[in-house]
Amino acid sequence: MTETAQQGTGQVGRGVRLPRSARRAQLLAAAQDVFVANGYHAAAMDEIAERAGVSKPVLYQHFPGKLELYLALLETHVDQLVKRVRDAIESTHDNKLRVRAAVAAYFDFVDNGQAFRLVFESDLRSEPSVQDAVERATTACVDAITETITADAGLDADRARLLAMGLVGLSQVTARFWLDAASAVPKDEAIALISTLAWKGIGGGFPLQHP
Repeated sequence: MTETAQQGTGQVGRGVRLPRSARRAQLLAAAQDVFVANGYHAAAMDEIAERAGVSKPVLYQHFPGKLELYLALLETHVDQLVKRVRDAIESTHDNKLRVRAAVAAYFDFVDNGQAFRLVFESDLRSEPSVQDAVERATTACVDAITETITADAGLDADRARLLAMGLVGLSQVTARFWLDAASAVPKDEAIALISTLAWKGIGGGFPLQHP
């Protein structure tokens, strides 16, 4: 299915026909720029449509309102974060490398400042649907790590989950600090420092396998 953009001033020329999925991606990209620049409350659908190069009716064909547009964008980034962490855990059977990959997943996500700020620094965090999306990201990441710790350390689910939450919290907080402080520490070195700290605690206290 394709649609034609009405006259506008965006990256896609007027009258250009795009498949629905491509148009949706274009609108989400434009919305991200506007939400990050202005915050949710100050962002206007008019500006998003203009940035995307479409008319407001085209924008409303895809998203019935600003909140629905914001939530669609938020869910996209939440899914990306969860995938990064799951891929990190599944990338190796060496648990020391798994810890490093999990930490790196957060640093890589945070290094994309726009995605990070939409998920963790939204001015709409009090909105229940936004809270649910962010909590889903944390829960899914903790679940993935808990499964590995339970299997490899022989801990019960409650204790494994507590350790997993510790690793997620450490990774998220330090990555955000690294970004906000415009740290002089290169990202690879920062990841190495934090993953070493995490591994010394987890690997030193529990019989996790490390070839």
